[in-house]
Amino acid sequence: MNCPICDAPTRRLFKKYGYWIRVCETCFHQFAELSPTLAHAEQVYGDEYFEGGGAGYPNYLGEAKILRSHSRRYSKILARYMQPGTMLDVGAAAGFILQGFTDGGWTGRGIEPNPRMAEYGRMHLGLPIETGTLEEFKTSDCYDLITMIQVIPHFFDLKSALQTAEKVTKPNGYWLIETWNRESLMARIFGKNWHEYSPPSVLHWFSPSGLQNLTTQFGFRQIARGRPSKWIQASHGKSLLGYKLKGSTLGKLAMKVVNLIPDELSIPYPSEDLFWALYQKQ
Repeated sequence: MNCPICDAPTRRLFKKYGYWIRVCETCFHQFAELSPTLAHAEQVYGDEYFEGGGAGYPNYLGEAKILRSHSRRYSKILARYMQPGTMLDVGAAAGFILQGFTDGGWTGRGIEPNPRMAEYGRMHLGLPIETGTLEEFKTSDCYDLITMIQVIPHFFDLKSALQTAEKVTKPNGYWLIETWNRESLMARIFGKNWHEYSPPSVLHWFSPSGLQNLTTQFGFRQIARGRPSKWIQASHGKSLLGYKLKGSTLGKLAMKVVNLIPDELSIPYPSEDLFWALYQKQ
């Protein structure tokens, strides 16, 4: 299997949850050794992902306020580089990220593979969210901004998705991408036990330079990068921790402590583990 970014040879690195993680011998990009399809996306991001806990969310709808605030922060960052215009939010889920951008003056549309989440956004928030994936997305419209917040590691066909994104981005338009940083201090300390190694949900693990290399192939130039100020609901954090430490003695002890935290409390996500980048179409 060649690297999906630079097409160089790759090798097996380690196994996680029954799936091999491969690493590129040239650019060191990491990805899961499987050949996902549209059916994979529909299965992995079914209702269980948004309310079943584990690697997903125990109650995605309960994080509405946090997610809306998160995108409002991004809207303020983008104001340094552009005026609000038209946008496409990829992996929109129930529309809370999209809603935060519309609060900032953007005219938005969303695309989401989970039918129930897309319907929630349409029915309860009045947002134009259609069911589908970016790989399969068809439209004659073009947008000033494409947002991919915690989405690009999940694409079942990475280059097909970005080809579609390039086609629907206006000349001089932008991509805003947030993802995990495999070169973070936490990733280097924990190695194969880093909490973001969770296939088959997550399929790619990027570095800032690797993502810049990838977006350059589609005619985009990085113009800004930073770490997001990100929060999650305590119930979500406890669910992820329980999933990662399941069956271990350390996990049992840790859960006794963290279970004392109220589920509704907002807690900070380690921002050093993440990065965001803004790219402009040349």
